[in-house]
Amino acid sequence: MPIHAQLLRHVTETPDKPALVIDGHSLSYGELYSRAKAIYRFLQKLPRSNRRMLDLPGVDKLAALSLGNHIGFAEYFAAATAFPTACAVIDPMMPPERIERIVERLAPDVLVVDDAAGPSAEIGRRFGIPVITASAEPFDLAATGDDLPVDTDGIFLIGFTSGTTAEPKAYYRSREQWRRSLDRGRVVFQLEDAPSTMCPGALAHGLALYALVEALDAGATFHSVRKWEPGTVARILSSAQIERMVAVPTHIAGIARAWSTEPALTSLRDVLTAGAKLDVNGVDSMRRLFPKARIREYYGASEIGFMTVSTLVGGAVDFPIDRVGQAYPGVEISIRDPNENDVGSDVPGTIFVRSDLIADGYLWGDDGQAFRVTEAGATVGDLGELDANGMLRVIGRAGGMMISGGNNVYPAEVESALKACPGVEDAVVFALPDAYLGQRIIAVVSGEMKDAKILADHCARELARYKIPKQFYHIGTWPMTSSGKISRGQVETSVVSGGDLVLRLSA
Repeated sequence: MPIHAQLLRHVTETPDKPALVIDGHSLSYGELYSRAKAIYRFLQKLPRSNRRMLDLPGVDKLAALSLGNHIGFAEYFAAATAFPTACAVIDPMMPPERIERIVERLAPDVLVVDDAAGPSAEIGRRFGIPVITASAEPFDLAATGDDLPVDTDGIFLIGFTSGTTAEPKAYYRSREQWRRSLDRGRVVFQLEDAPSTMCPGALAHGLALYALVEALDAGATFHSVRKWEPGTVARILSSAQIERMVAVPTHIAGIARAWSTEPALTSLRDVLTAGAKLDVNGVDSMRRLFPKARIREYYGASEIGFMTVSTLVGGAVDFPIDRVGQAYPGVEISIRDPNENDVGSDVPGTIFVRSDLIADGYLWGDDGQAFRVTEAGATVGDLGELDANGMLRVIGRAGGMMISGGNNVYPAEVESALKACPGVEDAVVFALPDAYLGQRIIAVVSGEMKDAKILADHCARELARYKIPKQFYHIGTWPMTSSGKISRGQVETSVVSGGDLVLRLSA
């Protein structure tokens, strides 16, 4: 982990300060560091796997964590990212067959789990990989020893794209990339005074994992929960007087609903969102829920890192709601045509980035269509446009484009219009085959609005005629991925199969 020098400083200055609090269980900086040292010594003594075929320059041992939001996550992560060890973070909530393929390809030297009887543990044992259950370690966590190696360049992290509709791709990052990102973020997000931070997302995903490391780097107390439950998170925000929250918009919407009859959460000074675009209704809800908070969002990708940052409420100038902000410090953004020529302002195209925060690449899964680096910069295939002030609007992913009646339509544009309709909390738009149009646009919404004619009339005021959905459905509760995003695949499957998850709306 690129913060071992900072951890040692916090241990020296504030050893008793809580570093991590999950469901009321606390781990101080002193405990975190001493336990991480014991785990590191254990990792160094492990025999190296003779099955690993991956080329990981400078990496001696590879530890895989399939822990979930366990109180021991931080100590194992700190140990497993100390040079010359690298860490792969696996979401234990992924389908077992995906975990199996990942573990087989990684061939780690050890697999750390939080459930000795769970799928990850069973898969590890089947491949002959040593399996350690956190909180039931076969070694002395109180033993003393040398400090962890301080920050050194080289691979330290292997992560996986969400894989909600396709097989997860394995990307890898260096300590130096994250060190640069953390140094800039401490200034951009004003973390110098180490504000207590809540992130209720899964630590196996980029948003929450980075928020944890960011908090530890600053010497803050990081709060989370083992299992997402909006009422529980709201009560922690209130009782612990949390100062900062990092979350996806769907998590914040859930907190707002769960806390609707309770007093506003006035301790929050900053709320940062990512993973999906905030809409007008979401921002208004956050103004009521967090009346003293600055509301910000960022746009980025696991492979590229931060691309833009935006202040929607509480800044010197509040940014337009339909934009994702201006370039993050050290990042240059351009919009390019299929030949990678810069198209200039107010013209849609593919978003390219020049940055020193970009991942090294993929260990596997590189199909050349997602993350790629060319002379023009790096891109994950997202489409957007820049205005004359450098404000970026994200249109959607090229592969997600729908063609209805010969016209190109991007789901994100239609979803944004629907979420601005009174009574709509969230929306998912996709296309189904149609004999006449080629593809028929379908919209699924949540919230109080259940009138298809009102939805269609609203879209007609916001969108070109060919972009208006042909069918509308209502959903009570969205199926979610472990990263807190809507499981779009499950929503589409329910519409196609006629499942009771959705209700077709009539005009």
